[in-house]
Amino acid sequence: MSATEFDVSKLTIVTDKSKVSSENAKDRPFPLEWTRNIGIAAHIDAGKTTTSERILYYSGTVHKMGEVHEGTAVTDWMEQERERGITITASAISCAWLASWGPWKGIKQRINIIDTPGHVDFTAEVERSMRVLDGAVAVFCAVAGVQPQSETVWRQANKYHVPRVAFVNKMDRTGADFLRAVSEMREKLKANAHPLYLPIGKEDGFVGLVDLVQNVAYYFTESTKEDPLGMTPDIREIPDDMKDDAKKWRDGLIEAVSDFDDVIAEKYLGGEEITTEELMLAVRKATISMKFFGAIPGSAFKKKGVQRLLDCVVNYLPNPMEVPPIRGVDSDGKEIEIPVSDNSKLAGLAFKLWTDPFVGRLVFYRIYSGKLLKGTPVYNPRTRRSERVSRLVLMRAMDREEIDIAYAGDICAVVGVKDVITGDTFCDEDLDVRLEPPSFPEPVISMSVEPNSKGDQEKMSIALQRLVAEDPTLKVKTDADTGQTILSGMGELHLDIIVDRMKREFKVEAAVGKPQIAYRETILSAAEGEGKFIRQSGGKGQYGHCVLKVEPNEKGQGIEVINEIVGGVIPKEFIKPTTDGIMEACNNGVVAGYPVVDVKVRIVDGSFHEVDSSELAFKMAGIFGFKEAMKKATPILLEPIMAVEVTTPEEYQGDLMGDINRRRGTIQGIENKNGAAIVNAHVPLENLFGYVTDIRSLSKGRASASITPSHFEQVPASLLAKIVETSSKAPARS
Repeated sequence: MSATEFDVSKLTIVTDKSKVSSENAKDRPFPLEWTRNIGIAAHIDAGKTTTSERILYYSGTVHKMGEVHEGTAVTDWMEQERERGITITASAISCAWLASWGPWKGIKQRINIIDTPGHVDFTAEVERSMRVLDGAVAVFCAVAGVQPQSETVWRQANKYHVPRVAFVNKMDRTGADFLRAVSEMREKLKANAHPLYLPIGKEDGFVGLVDLVQNVAYYFTESTKEDPLGMTPDIREIPDDMKDDAKKWRDGLIEAVSDFDDVIAEKYLGGEEITTEELMLAVRKATISMKFFGAIPGSAFKKKGVQRLLDCVVNYLPNPMEVPPIRGVDSDGKEIEIPVSDNSKLAGLAFKLWTDPFVGRLVFYRIYSGKLLKGTPVYNPRTRRSERVSRLVLMRAMDREEIDIAYAGDICAVVGVKDVITGDTFCDEDLDVRLEPPSFPEPVISMSVEPNSKGDQEKMSIALQRLVAEDPTLKVKTDADTGQTILSGMGELHLDIIVDRMKREFKVEAAVGKPQIAYRETILSAAEGEGKFIRQSGGKGQYGHCVLKVEPNEKGQGIEVINEIVGGVIPKEFIKPTTDGIMEACNNGVVAGYPVVDVKVRIVDGSFHEVDSSELAFKMAGIFGFKEAMKKATPILLEPIMAVEVTTPEEYQGDLMGDINRRRGTIQGIENKNGAAIVNAHVPLENLFGYVTDIRSLSKGRASASITPSHFEQVPASLLAKIVETSSKAPARS
């Protein structure tokens, strides 16, 4: 069994607080066995946030349901989220749930939920959430089925070995089909998905659920005056017209889970009756093994099926002790396991940073072992420093509950720690372990951002510093060639939100634009040039004179200056100034004023004056000599070429290849793998602005691209005049 799998034969169900594991601290309000850390993840607009809102309501955390379309969702608390009706940042919430059936019936369970974004631009939020979760609810749309971003979040959950259940939402909509969605999960996600419930009716006629494990029917009671929100389930016998279907799907479920439970396998083969408790335990084992995924139909918006989903979270998803222990590296570089226990030394992961207008920097922290007390110091192995935790809070999206202590398995927020980045470990100083941080994709799109005024300059740098600390997929750099501040991120929407946040949260007015492209210049032939700098104005004059030969250098070798002076025609002390002059001239070419690359320069001759020669005069002579030689050596302009790798379903391959050709790209190779086509091409950077957004449109969001710098190539003559005309750099004077 691999280190990433949990031995399901060790599963135990604890329903008596006096019998909980000794790993629990005595004063712990919710034992580890009664704790669940789950994430809600899906494609954009599948209904994740609405599902989270219903969970908060039914668990008693909020007393009024929030709605995404009204901008009142608790978990979408940023202004930008409420305006656009999308989730941008993952929000953490803690709630409690009393299961309506199963071994934990009537026992209050702590559920920590992270509601994640669905938009591909905010995929890093999903990535870092998956890293710290023990289980997940994957939400699918009953009409659209498995959508592109559903595939992405499913892969992320697989990467971090997160067991999950599927909630097939929007069963009330026209065209909803639960069994088709389950079948798509099997085909597109290669998931061993099986219904745990069957819907009674669909679209407008969606009135209840058949529970295949308990063999009963739940009817929704939203229309009754006594219970308009369906808080108490109406349990009846399975309707006659569904009994055959229910038996068929229940037998299929038993067969699917019999591989994970010997008791079920024996009884199934012997034709014996299987009890509800036995089947429930077998489904739990199968789910935690990551080889089985149960599906639940429902409609979060119409408040149907959400309580059953919560029962499934408690009954089928793992507690922190039922996932493989997290691994870390100690100070000697040895890999060690961190057992889940309140009684061990503290170790946990800072997986998200957030700047709160009221309390300052919040650090979201998942504790894997030990306890964290308010006011105690924590050690950061990256910085080799300890910092004091001034406050501990449990998050309710934007609201906070102050606590004095957090235990193993908890997700809380820490206030007071300053020197921290996403992925840092906080631990006891004598443990000194670094846990594996989440990994993040590289940015795919860049744009320039300039402050509108001098006063905004400083504010902008503070704002960007904070935003980069919060968001690991946001990169900021100053372009050495153009002097522009360049923001790089996961997509145009991502960068748009960042600029909007700078304006609202940090009051920075900034203009954004397409970044300038860093062209280069070089030569195609050899030539000679003479540089003279002679000034006579009474008294001591200036005299510098050199003769240079230039020739193309090998690609990637840069500028090479060779001293070939013999007989002291230029004294030794003036060779370095001449070389400095040549190097300075290379910063500013003769075609369009861009830096010069890959040229070999030989200093072959010159002369000097006993009195008037100086370092400055020879530096100027070097500049003039290089410019003259370069003009004669067939100078050309080079543009950056990017290596583009596009992964797309095969049906969009033709469209995307046509798009690459339109962008002056050249296809380097095509590979077909598991129904996907991988196209490798070289495309000029100038034509790649907005490319990732365009290919998402062409492929209905199913293609993805990675773009990396490759090499420089000569700019076609047809474009040269336009580039020279629009260049902000003037060709150097000679």
